[in-house]
Amino acid sequence: MERVAIVGAGPVGLVLALKLATLGIPSRVLEAEPDISEALRASTFHPPTLDMLEEFGLAAPLIAQGLVTPTWQIRRHEDGARAVFDLGVLAGDTAHPYRLQAEQWKLSRLILAKLAAAHAGMVELRFSARVTDVSQDADGVTLQAEGMDPWRAPYVVGCDGARSLVRRAMDLPFEGDTYPETTILATTTFPFHEVFEGLSNVNYVWTESPAFAGTFSLLRVPGKWRASLYPAPGEAVEEALAPDAIERKLQAIHPKPDPYEVPDLRPYRVHQRIVARYDLGRLLLAGDAAHLNSPAGGMGMNGGIHDAMELAPTLAAVLRREAPPALLGRYSRRRQPVAAREIIAQADRNRARMRERDPARRAALLADLQATAGDPARARAQLLRSSMIAGLREAALLS
Repeated sequence: MERVAIVGAGPVGLVLALKLATLGIPSRVLEAEPDISEALRASTFHPPTLDMLEEFGLAAPLIAQGLVTPTWQIRRHEDGARAVFDLGVLAGDTAHPYRLQAEQWKLSRLILAKLAAAHAGMVELRFSARVTDVSQDADGVTLQAEGMDPWRAPYVVGCDGARSLVRRAMDLPFEGDTYPETTILATTTFPFHEVFEGLSNVNYVWTESPAFAGTFSLLRVPGKWRASLYPAPGEAVEEALAPDAIERKLQAIHPKPDPYEVPDLRPYRVHQRIVARYDLGRLLLAGDAAHLNSPAGGMGMNGGIHDAMELAPTLAAVLRREAPPALLGRYSRRRQPVAAREIIAQADRNRARMRERDPARRAALLADLQATAGDPARARAQLLRSSMIAGLREAALLS
């Protein structure tokens, strides 16, 4: 059988390759970078994603490299008032009623090891192989990549991120917009959990400090904390990225006599964009190539992995001639609305809530969140959505 081409060796592309391999479908994964990237990217795995990874025997080793996080919270910095959501109420809905805080590259490394040990020959992985051209016809797709002769594939899946070449080859508008603010992601080894009472591993925080634009977040991964910071009103991005500005912001979170150690720093703009469909002929999209959203809520990478797990058996059925190519339209029908409604729209609401500046409105929002978190039925309904379980269930009903 000809190899499916997967463009991009991030978690989404690798999960897709692994799932296809378990179904007997060979693939070739083309990655522009020379190795798995360990840049600051996603770090939250939601319960259904861990359930999916358990199918491959990868949940346990990933959990061993991360932090099990049974609660997350929305917090008011000045007085520590907070609404704490306990994922334990999902114990009847998932085998993993918690978030896992672990850098996404850890999953990628685990998948590479699994492929080498259990699926040798099924997945051909090429690093430093930037794809430069993709063109489809009725019988297949021709790809050109750096360091390789042109070759043909029956189908190509673009898991190649926001600037997806595969998406451009499909000529699909990436509709949406870009938020005006720039997010600054900074890591530090300082143990915030030792100085703030009741801190979770995932915290979205309102603040009145003039060092911020009203909010910041603190997410813990093994050995360090990730702080999402924002330029203060009137502060240019270049100014906010200066070492003294980063220090000032971290000191505003928790003042201490010695400077903060900040080993990693990354600015990025946040987009909310989506294509109208994920399939067009022999070209398909998954993950950030198909949908972009605010990181608030940690749904982007998880949604991409869910894309891969939906696409793989559908594509396998088509390649084995068990179903017509038209079945690929079901992949779009199931995943695109989920991304629009459950990922992009929900992340947008999360962002809007945390950027609320009016103290009275914040107090009302916090009171409502506390009431929701304190009511098991309401909390479960909220967590089924924020943990992405509800969207998956609704999508599974679509034909």
